[in-house]
Amino acid sequence: MNLPEQLLVYLADDDEDDRLLFVEAFENIQSSIQVVTFDNGVTLMDNLLNPSKPGPHAIYLDLNMPLMNGIECLNDIKLEEKLRDIPVFIYSNNIDISVVDELQKKGANLYIQKPNSYEKLIDVLHKSLKHLKSGNAPIPNHKFILIDEYK
Repeated sequence: MNLPEQLLVYLADDDEDDRLLFVEAFENIQSSIQVVTFDNGVTLMDNLLNPSKPGPHAIYLDLNMPLMNGIECLNDIKLEEKLRDIPVFIYSNNIDISVVDELQKKGANLYIQKPNSYEKLIDVLHKSLKHLKSGNAPIPNHKFILIDEYK
């Protein structure tokens, strides 16, 4: 995938502290990453479906959000022809392999377990960006999961 220098990333998470940490981590990784945040899936989808808004290069979705959770957002994104090719990275505090399998079948590109430290968050987001830049090729032996190995 040939990505521009200025990446636009959408991040949907109902936890304000997590949103702030993610934005700071992205800025730490690469200052040219622009992160637009949403506190729920409904406002994310409104923005994605608004033709006057620029489309993101990737979407990071918290799995557990009120109003519209990550699975519901993923379903809606993959149903929309103009959105279905945008890489979607789901993240959560927990790993449930049956949910991970379901998300992969529905078209999610990666499942990320939220790390328990800022340094590990930077590492996981850096890996997800490498995945994005590689054209979303499967990660060998990871079953599309990026797991915080230090927990």
